[in-house]
Order: sequence, then structure tokens, then C-alpha cells
Amino acid sequence: MIDLLSDGPIVLPALLLCDFGHLADEVARLEAAGAKAIHLDVMDGRFVPQLTYGMVVVEAVRRAATVPIEVHLMIEEPDQTAADYARAGADIVTVHVEGLANPEPFLAAAAGVLVMSVEPGYGGQAFQPAALDKLTQLRLRRAEHGLALRLGIDGGIAAGTIAAAARAGAELIVAGSAVIRSGDYAAAIRELQQIAREEVG
Repeated sequence: MIDLLSDGPIVLPALLLCDFGHLADEVARLEAAGAKAIHLDVMDGRFVPQLTYGMVVVEAVRRAATVPIEVHLMIEEPDQTAADYARAGADIVTVHVEGLANPEPFLAAAAGVLVMSVEPGYGGQAFQPAALDKLTQLRLRRAEHGLALRLGIDGGIAAGTIAAAARAGAELIVAGSAVIRSGDYAAAIRELQQIAREEVG
């Protein structure tokens, strides 16, 4: 398991809304702004309506990035390609259990759980508070059973929602538009990171 959490929760900027015409520059900007990891959303146009990018972009980000990469597979049958994305450079591969025909063999090997706080498939959506209850339940079950699971949240994260997410147990916190559309990546990451870490003290 990659040790990203030694200083508490971390913000993973999502590249979905970045300028893909200058991908390497965007990665460099995010790293210079303090990003400790980067989140990539792979969508196939089937599991979710949106179609984004695939292996070639993951490989390009891996070449440009020095920080860990989480690849979020919003695709049908992710078990068919998850290992390929890992070989392409993903340090963390996240799949949707709904995309698996038989998820049981994979559950014991899972290193984390990502809770969606929006409908999968589009950036810039409003945060859905129901995700906080899911996170809280996962955190309690993790403690009860002594599980070594990272807890993450993805969707609608901004200065007004990240405290509640961190309080509920989120450790890997994906933020897309709050960072990419901010105009100042460093200030946005710093603000979100500070709020999250102050919340868990």
C-alpha cells in the first residue's frame, strides 16, 4: 500500500477538467502547487455516459508525474483491464463494484474504498451529503474489524464540503473543479488540505 497518509488526509486533484492540450504542463503545475497524488478518471461511454480517455493518457501522465497516480475506472468489466492500467503506471486502481460480474474474488484484496459523492460520469456536480453516512459506516466497520482500508471520497469537494468529508473518515479526497477551475492551483490545494487536516486534528 502506498503511504500517502502520514500527515493525515490528502487532496488528489482530478485531471478531468484540465487543459489536455498541455497535459505535461498541467501535471507539472499541480505538482509544483503541492499535489501529493493525481486522480485520473477513465470513462468508457458505457458504464457512464461520458467518454474520456484511456491507457495512452495514463501512460503520458505517468511519464510526466513524479507523484503517485490513482486511476479511477468508470468502465464496464474493469477486471479485464485493471492490471493493464497498473502496468501503464497507475499506483492505485479504483473500480466500481457495479461494473464487476462477480466482485467477491476481489473484495479481500481491496486496499481501499472510494465513496462517490456525485453521480459518476461528470465533473462539477454538487456534493451529495448521503455519501457522508456511507463514509461514517465504513470508518466504523474498519475500526470494528481491524481492516487496513484507505477511505476515499470523490465528487463535489470544495472548501464548504471537505471538512464534513474528512470528519466522516475520508483520507484520499478527490477535488476536481475546486482546484482546476480555481485559477490558482497552489492556493486551492493549500486551502482544501488545511481544512481537511484541521478537521481531523
